[in-house]
Amino acid sequence: MTASTQTPLRIVYMGTPDFAVPALEALATSRDEVVGVVTRPDRPRGRGKKMLPTAVKKAAQKFSIPVFQPENVNDEESLEALRQLDPDVAVVAAFGQILKPQLLELPRLGSLNIHASLLPRYRGAAPINWAIVRGEEESGVTIMQMDEGLDTGPMLLKKKTLIGPLETAGELHDRLATMGAELIVDVMRLIHLDSVTAIAQDDEKSTYAPMLSKSDGEIQWDHSAKEIADRIRGFNPWPGTYSFLHGAEAEGERIKFHLAKPLEWEEPQEVGGAAPGTVLRADRSNGELWIATGGGVLECLELQASGRKAMDVTDFLNGHSLDEGDLFRGNS
Repeated sequence: MTASTQTPLRIVYMGTPDFAVPALEALATSRDEVVGVVTRPDRPRGRGKKMLPTAVKKAAQKFSIPVFQPENVNDEESLEALRQLDPDVAVVAAFGQILKPQLLELPRLGSLNIHASLLPRYRGAAPINWAIVRGEEESGVTIMQMDEGLDTGPMLLKKKTLIGPLETAGELHDRLATMGAELIVDVMRLIHLDSVTAIAQDDEKSTYAPMLSKSDGEIQWDHSAKEIADRIRGFNPWPGTYSFLHGAEAEGERIKFHLAKPLEWEEPQEVGGAAPGTVLRADRSNGELWIATGGGVLECLELQASGRKAMDVTDFLNGHSLDEGDLFRGNS
């Protein structure tokens, strides 16, 4: 990738959801020129199934950038439209379609991807979520040169950040989106200076972050308290985590868990042989809800009852029938 020039780079930007918006805004206000934006077609959303634009489309319209919304970005019509834009480089962030080689190589300097992980770890669709679920203490953003593989191309720039002990995927998502915006502008500056260094990924160190599904959210109480707490944070806000409450006042009520942590004892204590999923403490006066797991005790911090909004544990206990000895488990 060589482009030692003061002439503004002509950028085609490809992205769809909220994660891709900060980078588009940063490039649109930089020294370079975003000559076109490619995003997914408008889709019906919400209860009324109203046709709504993507987050990237709305951002592009604020800057009066031409928007293209092909069903298949790799078809000949789309390729020709992009050729007419005569791009120097394409920047891709959470676009949502696989790009074929003919498209990747269409810009003069190729195509770059803003990936929300420290590659080669967490290649795939949901790197932010799985990094938290799997207990990582740090994450980050990598700018990579795209090739035919799944997030396998050479890395141009990378930046790390610590993951907070109670940070959710939604919170980390927003931080990494901002970080990605800063990093892609830095890469463009390096391109102008002809100072980009591409580093090949070590495939032996790669891990995979598969797409999420709603079924991923059901809590398995035989896992450890830390594993469950990480899963709750990693799947907040989507797909969310849940379990079914069985007790004297409830039989199979679905409860969502928004935030929790492993209970840190001042001195080691046993859970008294309670089965995983058993409520060990439901103290309304002190706002304490403890649940036995397959390894340690889970301290719940934020929950949501059926038909209600999410609330902190004190408000949840004050408005809900929950007692020691009640059991959370699957619905079967």
